[in-house]
Amino acid sequence: QVQLVESGGGSVQPGGSLRLSCVASGYMYSRTRMGWFRQAPGKEREGVAAVYTGGGTTLYADSVKGRFTISQDNIKNTVYLQLNSLTPEDTAMYYCAAGSAYALGSWGNAGTYGYWGQGTQVTVSS
Repeated sequence: QVQLVESGGGSVQPGGSLRLSCVASGYMYSRTRMGWFRQAPGKEREGVAAVYTGGGTTLYADSVKGRFTISQDNIKNTVYLQLNSLTPEDTAMYYCAAGSAYALGSWGNAGTYGYWGQGTQVTVSS
């Protein structure tokens, strides 16, 4: 059974940092693309970053480029999202997702991911 478990969310002040973790278990795909998404109240879920676990290619939404970093530890089956220079606009529930690296469609399309974690809340306020 596939499981994705996120952790690391919390409340921080503007300008602060957090590191989110997503531990994956169970067989998913022969080649996997791991993504981080977020959803704020009243807004659609949006792709934040993704990594192709085979080759290490990373992708980012324009809104987080230069502030967020996605990385992976294949031995620990864990994907991380480092969040720096946080602003109140980053407040959202953050979700980890796993999809096939061969899936058609943009990495930021939630429909191309077959497995999801339960989410971890990030709140940025002063």
